[in-house]
Amino acid sequence: QVQLVESGGGLVQAGGSLRLSCAASGGTFNAYDMGWFRQAPGKEREVVAAISRNGASTLYGDSVKGRFTISRDNAKNTVYLQMSNLKPEDTAVYFCAASRTAVVVGLQYSGAYDYWGQGTQVTVSS
Repeated sequence: QVQLVESGGGLVQAGGSLRLSCAASGGTFNAYDMGWFRQAPGKEREVVAAISRNGASTLYGDSVKGRFTISRDNAKNTVYLQMSNLKPEDTAVYFCAASRTAVVVGLQYSGAYDYWGQGTQVTVSS
């Protein structure tokens, strides 16, 4: 059983930056591909970014390409999401998730993930 705990959310002005962290415990971190999803009120959960277990492959949602960067530190059992040039439409609860799948292209789908964190709120003011 893997436990995931997100941190780093908060209130930021448009154009600002935040870095989210997700600390994993209870499993072999480098055996999991990792992803960040977000869900805004009244909207479906959508993929933000995902990274393969060795960090060599990444994918991004179209709305965040060029602004967000996902990375991981397997020695620290942590995955990060660096968010820059934030926009009000980035406001959402951001979730970290872990997947045992080996198919990176599948990481854009929430159904590919086995474990989820509780989420952290990101609010971008205009």
